[in-house]
Amino acid sequence: MNTGRYIFSQVTDFIPRYEFDKCVARYFGDYHTRTFTCYNQFLYLLFGQLTACQSMRDVCLCLEAHKSSLYHLGIAVSVDSTSLTKANEKRDYRIYEDFGRYLIGLVRPMYSSETVPDVNLPDYELLALDSTTISCSIKLLAWALGKYSKGAVKMHTLMSLRGSIPVDIHITHGKWHDSNMLDVMDANPNDLFVMDKAYVDFEALYRIHKAGAFFVTRAKENMRYEVLEALGAFGADSGNRGDYIIRATGVKSKKLYPDPMRMVVYYDADKDRELTFITNNTEIAAIDVASLYRNRWKIEVFFKWIKQKLTIKKLWGYSQNAVMTQLWVSICTYLIIALIKAQIKSPYSITEVATLLSVSALEKASLQELLISPNPALIHYQNVKELTLFDIS
Repeated sequence: MNTGRYIFSQVTDFIPRYEFDKCVARYFGDYHTRTFTCYNQFLYLLFGQLTACQSMRDVCLCLEAHKSSLYHLGIAVSVDSTSLTKANEKRDYRIYEDFGRYLIGLVRPMYSSETVPDVNLPDYELLALDSTTISCSIKLLAWALGKYSKGAVKMHTLMSLRGSIPVDIHITHGKWHDSNMLDVMDANPNDLFVMDKAYVDFEALYRIHKAGAFFVTRAKENMRYEVLEALGAFGADSGNRGDYIIRATGVKSKKLYPDPMRMVVYYDADKDRELTFITNNTEIAAIDVASLYRNRWKIEVFFKWIKQKLTIKKLWGYSQNAVMTQLWVSICTYLIIALIKAQIKSPYSITEVATLLSVSALEKASLQELLISPNPALIHYQNVKELTLFDIS
């Protein structure tokens, strides 16, 4: 039952060690290392992310206070914050990037059968695309250029709406425009990308269209077009206000996207506003177009949760390597939590599982019992209703 083991130690059992060691060997991560290996560095950072420590000093302080239990936590050696900082600065962040991408490939199929609220499109791979910005000091992070002479790091994320599992992640400086992500990601037949108007790049959207994939996005207010055909008439009491086949008429846009598109107009009664969507998919219902965009909130919740619960709101280093290491370890932490939830078959959401692990990391209990029927005395709070916890307007 593992009742005599620490929860954190049981969490580390789910780390695919063989694959992690392959990533370390690929970049000679443990070259000239005696005791504090890349795996121990990863465990330190994993502990910090899981328990929401605010700095590397806090991580080392917590583990130093439990120095006699480090072996039982799975950590081979104790280090101070200086040694941990040096490791983050010098060890190639691609070790943790490659491991994160391996975890994405491992975890994503486990959630492939998850349903999407108000959407029944089993033949499509439903994907949300967005980015989040982490503000920082341009004096400390000279490489992280942002807008208006400020520092910023951007995490561009393509996420599956089935289970809220990242599919692709690209980390850049703040001036890298969101729509550039369309140039580096893959588009496969029957992929359906849901994104906001920042991604309206007709050249990239046409490339998605020609690849046999689909997109749903907001139309820009200044978009010029002509209506070719009306697909349906809707009454004032319906959320759907219009469904048309259109063609772009702007001088540049009609060259970049010469084929017809579909435009769906939807009235959002909750916020008393009218939304206009464009898509290249003419098969799905108009209400499904609006429902797909409504489900885009999942990626917003993912960003806000990972910044608030996992520690990326405060950076633990200033070099590009240290920042990339921290961000990729935070992503690995999220994916390991998702892996644990799937393999244990916990009824709780990924965020709830993370909360239970956070408050119980140094408890001796059965991980399976904790995540299936947790002891209320161990829980300070749970993110039961995620939408009420965050303002995603």
